[in-house]
Amino acid sequence: MPSSIQNKRIRKSPASRRAEIVAAASVVALAEGLERITLRRIADELSVRPGLISHYFPAVEDLVAEAYGSAADAEIEELLPAGRAGATPTEHLARFLRRAAGEAYDDVSRLWLNARHLSRYRPALRERVAEQENAWRDRLVALIRDGVAIGEFRTEDPLVSAIQIMVVLDGLGMLVNGISPAEDPPEIKRLPLTTAERVLGLPVGALSAVEVTD
Repeated sequence: MPSSIQNKRIRKSPASRRAEIVAAASVVALAEGLERITLRRIADELSVRPGLISHYFPAVEDLVAEAYGSAADAEIEELLPAGRAGATPTEHLARFLRRAAGEAYDDVSRLWLNARHLSRYRPALRERVAEQENAWRDRLVALIRDGVAIGEFRTEDPLVSAIQIMVVLDGLGMLVNGISPAEDPPEIKRLPLTTAERVLGLPVGALSAVEVTD
């Protein structure tokens, strides 16, 4: 079969090819760290020439920022989606906190630590980390405001409450490279829940009592 026909069959649109490159880089970032992203490494992952990767990302730093952003975007859409139909703010908050602190998101927690460290030296990554932090804050503030509006939560300042909750989650995320989660005292595992209950005027145990099925 002529090679020209083969090339036509595998040719992808610029948008599809770029998305494929970012997706491959995100997989490497989650599994091995952002430092492992190079143009050659991603080219090897996709079985293409490095020149193709550099065509879309002339600077590897831009690919690193995009890879981190893609993984972080997927995390927020899974844990704290903008659309919250079908459940109460309390139920959404309980689901978010219990899943965010679970082992399934350890790789993403490591990626956040990795990105924050590297962002000290990489402007593109630093900008993307700031965007993601703002997105998380805004999503949580919106959820808290919804809860306040219908009388489920009580707080004078949803922003301050959101920051307090996120600080606890970030603090626990720093432990991901330490002891096994199975060795954490129960009080530590429940800290995001107990903090949220306290700052939002919920009864003790209210978030733990919510059934989370997924």
